[in-house]
Amino acid sequence: MARKPVTWYIATPADGIIEMSREAGTPVNLSANVGKVIDHPNPCRNKWYDESRFSYFRMVKRVGEALEDTGIWPITWPVPLWIVEPLGETGNWSQRHYPYRLLSHQIRVIEETDACPALGPCGRDVLNVVQQQIPEQAVRWAADWDADPEGMRQREWNWEQCGGRACASGRRAESVALTMSHARRESAAQTWIEHLARRAVDQALADTDASMYAYSYAYGRAIGHAVAAQHQTRFDAYVLDALRGTGLDSPASAAA
Repeated sequence: MARKPVTWYIATPADGIIEMSREAGTPVNLSANVGKVIDHPNPCRNKWYDESRFSYFRMVKRVGEALEDTGIWPITWPVPLWIVEPLGETGNWSQRHYPYRLLSHQIRVIEETDACPALGPCGRDVLNVVQQQIPEQAVRWAADWDADPEGMRQREWNWEQCGGRACASGRRAESVALTMSHARRESAAQTWIEHLARRAVDQALADTDASMYAYSYAYGRAIGHAVAAQHQTRFDAYVLDALRGTGLDSPASAAA
């Protein structure tokens, strides 16, 4: 049976220029070269060593890792995701540690593709949480904290440490989510998701007088909701409710 062809991905900022190539002073624009072959402007002589900031083309075959090591900062959305074909000699830093990554000095740009899978199979749901739900809830989360800091601190500690029959502890849920992201080659996706969630909180609270601790609490709640969306088809309510901090919003939990 013929093996399915491997698809290789590169993520760039909105203008299509590989960020590391820009930083190296030799900008490579993928959007301007769709269907064309691109030779690396300054390839490393010793393969595959970092002789400069941009010594080779870096691509991945696991789309959930496409946002790793892009040089893009600050983390933002949307980002273009490109399907490319490696040409000529290829290499890798370590097949053991980076089996999903490939390095080359020449590529063909095939096309731009949907970037949502770079945030996981449920990437569109993640974006809905980040763009629609978090802005609506962040102000309430911050207000809840500042209205009763000591009470909320106790509730947060209970959530972090104390699981039960109906819901895992917060720390346990965060741990299994991180492990799942690693196992599914979505560590970069989760890192990006967490940054997008924090940024959504910053924007929502920009015109408020929320305290530093309220910001921290809102960050945690936002990240939990976004990561729950990432893994919504992989975990049941026992883990997902813990990630979302469902008990933190429950009056019954506060009285317990």
